[in-house]
Amino acid sequence: MTSLVVGAILLLLSLTRIVSAGRDVTGDILRLPSEANKVFHGGDDDKVEGTRWAVLIAGSNGYWNYRYQADICHAYQLLRNGGLKEENIIAFMYDDIAYNEENPRPGIIINNPHGNDVYKGVPKDYTGENVTVHNFFAAILGNKSALTGGSGKVVNSGPNDHIFIYYSDHGGPGVLACESGSIFEGLLPEGLNIYATTAANAVESSWGTYCPGEYPSPPPEYETCLGDLYSVAWMEDSDIHNLRKETLHQQYELVKRRTINDNSAYGSHVMQFAGIGISMDNLFTCLGTNPANDNFKFVNGNSLLPPTKAVNQRNADLAHFWDKYCKAPDVLVRKVEAQKQVLEAMSHRMHVDNGIQLIGKLLFGVERGPEVLNTVRPAGQPLVDDWKCLKKMSLFLIFLFLIMQLTKMLCSSTHVRTFETHCGSLAQYGMKHMRSLANICNAGIETEKMGEASAQACFNIPSGHWGSLGKGFSA
Repeated sequence: MTSLVVGAILLLLSLTRIVSAGRDVTGDILRLPSEANKVFHGGDDDKVEGTRWAVLIAGSNGYWNYRYQADICHAYQLLRNGGLKEENIIAFMYDDIAYNEENPRPGIIINNPHGNDVYKGVPKDYTGENVTVHNFFAAILGNKSALTGGSGKVVNSGPNDHIFIYYSDHGGPGVLACESGSIFEGLLPEGLNIYATTAANAVESSWGTYCPGEYPSPPPEYETCLGDLYSVAWMEDSDIHNLRKETLHQQYELVKRRTINDNSAYGSHVMQFAGIGISMDNLFTCLGTNPANDNFKFVNGNSLLPPTKAVNQRNADLAHFWDKYCKAPDVLVRKVEAQKQVLEAMSHRMHVDNGIQLIGKLLFGVERGPEVLNTVRPAGQPLVDDWKCLKKMSLFLIFLFLIMQLTKMLCSSTHVRTFETHCGSLAQYGMKHMRSLANICNAGIETEKMGEASAQACFNIPSGHWGSLGKGFSA
C-alpha cells in the first residue's frame, strides 16, 4: 500500500522549486521495484506484514521558508518514535535553516512555539543541489543508478510493503501545496492501493501557522512561521494518539476540522483522494506508533484547537520580512536590508500579476481575457489537458529574460516556461497563476503565439532575487 500525504503539503509529485521535469499523464501510475499486491488492514498487535518506508521532502529553501523543513524534521521524529528504522526513511531538504545566520537558535529547528528540537538526528540523504525531482523519482522507484549525488538511499520495497510519502512546500494549481487538490483531481485512478490527502482543495491556498504577530506566536526571537497549518495538524494529532486505535479516516476528519479553522478566512479545505477503502486502515500501518501513547483512548474530538489566525502561504515571506523590518533598530543595516526585501518582493508580485493579466488581454481581448484566465474547471476534471503545453507557457516568458540578462541560453520544449523565459521566474508567489496558464493551454493557444504575447507584455523585468532564474524553471 502507498499512502500519500500532501500538505502545504503532505504529498507526492511536482514541486514548486525543485520540479524541472515534465509530467506524462499517460504514464502516471507509479511502478515500484516490487508492486504492492495486498492491502493491510491494521490490527491491535505490533506486527505489520512487510516493511514501512517513508520519503520526506521539503521543497523550498531560504530562512523565510523555515516552516517546510521544520515540518519534515518533525515528521522524521514522529516516524522514528513510531518504530520506523532510519534506513527506511529518506529525507530531502536543502538544510540551509538550522545553521542559517538568521536562526536565533543555531543548530536547532522547532515546529511549535513550545516544541523541542526536531532537527537532531535527521539524516542528510539529499540536501542542497541534490534536492531534485530526478533524485526524488529515483528514490521512490528504487533506481539507484539514476541518482546524482546524495546518500544513495532509495525505497527498496517488497510486495507487501507500506510506503508513506510526505511533501511540504509552496505550490499552485497543478504544483502541490497551495491548490494541492489539483494534483489529484481527475488524475488518480480508482482501484489502486494508494490513499492521498492534501492541505487544500484545487482552488485555494494553504496556510502557515505559529507566525509572528499571530496567536499562537513563535518565541519573540523568531521572525518566521514555524509550521504550516495542515502539517502541524496531522503531526500534532499523531504525536499524542495511539495510532493502533486511530484510522486514516478518523485523522482526516480531525485534521480537516482543525485546518478549516471554523470556516474562518484563515483556513483551507483538506481533501482525500482514491483508496478510500484504505482510509479505514489504522495509522499504525504506515506511521507506527509511539509506545508512550499506548494508554491513550481515541476520542472523536479534537483537543488541539485551531489558531485564531493563520498566514496565507503566499504571504508568509512578507510576514517574515515585515517582522524583521519592525524589530530591527533604525540605525542598523539590517533594517535597510529588510526594507529592501519587502520592496523587492512586492515589486515582483506586481510584475507577475500585471504580466499575466496583460497576456490574457492580448490573447483573448480586453473583456474575454480575465474570464478565460479565471475559469475553474468542474470538480473531477484535471487542471489541464496537455501538461507539456503548460510547461511551454512558462518557458517563453523566461526566454526573453535570459536574453535581456545576457545569460546562457536554455533549451526546452515546454507554456509555464514560456512565461518565465520572457517575464522572469514565477517564483513561489507566481504559482497562483498556474491555473491561468493552464486555461491558456486548454484554449488551444500555441507556443509561438504565447511567446509573442509574453514578449509584448514583459518588456522589462524587476531586478532582485525573486525574478532570477538561478534556481531553474518553476515547472
